Amino acid sequence: MLDLALRFLKNELNTYLLTQTATDTVEVRLSKLVDETGRYAIDEETLGMTVINIEEDRTFKAHLPEYAYHNGQHLVLEPDIKLNLYILVAANFKQYDQALKYISLVLTFFQAHSCFDSSTYADLDRRIEKLVIELQSLNYEQVNQVWAFIGGKQLPSVIYKVRLVELQDQGQVAIQPPITQIQTTLQTR
Repeated sequence: MLDLALRFLKNELNTYLLTQTATDTVEVRLSKLVDETGRYAIDEETLGMTVINIEEDRTFKAHLPEYAYHNGQHLVLEPDIKLNLYILVAANFKQYDQALKYISLVLTFFQAHSCFDSSTYADLDRRIEKLVIELQSLNYEQVNQVWAFIGGKQLPSVIYKVRLVELQDQGQVAIQPPITQIQTTLQTR
């Protein structure tokens, strides 16, 4: 599900970049930003999108199993897990002003499109109900820590929190026979 959510965001952002610049030479790629040797893993003249953290959203956490009816059987499913993804979009360009231009386009795209739901966006997988995008403002120390964690030298970049990605194992915990008859017995005293 994580891959589907990020692939959707990448595709939407690439479409926006194409309409704004009228060129498909620059694109967003899902990738780690730095390889094992400390070199940038994204090509020059490219935007890289990577996950830098995944956290459980405990505010909306369900604690009880979910019940479903499928093919004549009652299924018991574990509650889904709701996740927040922290994604970093970085611009690797030779010309610094080009990097800033594309980071500005990323900012304007997510400012104008801060919520995606499957009823409005046909390309969003139906299993993903909604994605809410929030800009994360980091101070100098936090930015330094993020790039040290990634293992590379800082590029023009922006970090977003993608809220409410839901995961649920479709393996049944239990199968219960359906209720087909209800009987009551009344007794008088």
